[in-house]
Amino acid sequence: MPLVSVVIPHWNRRDLLRSCLLSLAAQTLTDHEIILVDNGSTDGSLEMLAAEFPRVTVIRNRENRGFCAAVNQGIQASRGAYVALLNNDTEADPHWLEALVYGAQSANSCRKEQVGMCATKILSYEHREVIDKVGHLIYPDGQNRGRGCGETDHGQFDCVEEALLPDGCAALYDRRVFETAGLFDEDFFAYGDDAEMGLRARLAGWGCLYIPGAVVYHHHASTLGRFSAQRLVLVERNRMWLAAKLFPWPLLWLNPWYATLRWVANAWAALRGRGEAGQVPAVTLVWCALRACGEALAGLPRMLRKRRQIRRAISDREFMQLLERFRIPLAELVFQSQPRR
Repeated sequence: MPLVSVVIPHWNRRDLLRSCLLSLAAQTLTDHEIILVDNGSTDGSLEMLAAEFPRVTVIRNRENRGFCAAVNQGIQASRGAYVALLNNDTEADPHWLEALVYGAQSANSCRKEQVGMCATKILSYEHREVIDKVGHLIYPDGQNRGRGCGETDHGQFDCVEEALLPDGCAALYDRRVFETAGLFDEDFFAYGDDAEMGLRARLAGWGCLYIPGAVVYHHHASTLGRFSAQRLVLVERNRMWLAAKLFPWPLLWLNPWYATLRWVANAWAALRGRGEAGQVPAVTLVWCALRACGEALAGLPRMLRKRRQIRRAISDREFMQLLERFRIPLAELVFQSQPRR
């Protein structure tokens, strides 16, 4: 097994971090390094690390630079042939790393397309029979969501199979993905960044595989909170930037149409008290949507400039077929709830 670098972006949540690191200490794949990037924690996390986990490499930031910047720092400091990303609010099954690396190596020995990313089976920490996500699906306006989100796990996702892209909460990347497709886009700060990274890697010709034997338990939305206004703004803004940066022009011109359909469906869901929209006050939803649109428009010229730098190893037609194959139905996106708390 090659060396694996586990990169953990961290901001507070000391007790959750301790559980995460203990789960890494129990991994059956022992040849791994852990790089933790701290975004200015103030809860004693650094002191806990020094006292209890002295072998963890720690990169310290004075302020919260966001998920993307922290992950990039960790990747640049890492030495492994593979880079595993892991949230600080997770606990990994002891076979997590071994299953991911074995799955990636086995796939590349028998597949035409080079597998550069592996998705994890992520389950709810509080209700371990409930799926958080098993890879990602996407809607034509750029909004993405975890496949199987909220479903009871009864083995329906227990086959190794192709996935659109992994969730950055717990994922494995071949180092060559970052060398060819680039690092995470730090303008995104957090949320939707893993979808942008994954789709950019797919455009560069890399494949993604879902490995059901690699299991992680996740405290969902513990950083900002599930219905945080800041989170809602970032999610909506970043899906617009993702589309502007990566989508073929025919699909990009239709983006306002698909977004309007989703917003109307969300309004209907909010009136009926269903889905995520039904859990947020209407005034908050409108304010978040307006703010997200304003921020997205302000950053649009920058995204269009970045668009010209994207490496495209597959055609627009192939990319649109990929998005269609992993398209999430509007009803599922809007009305299905996230995992129970």
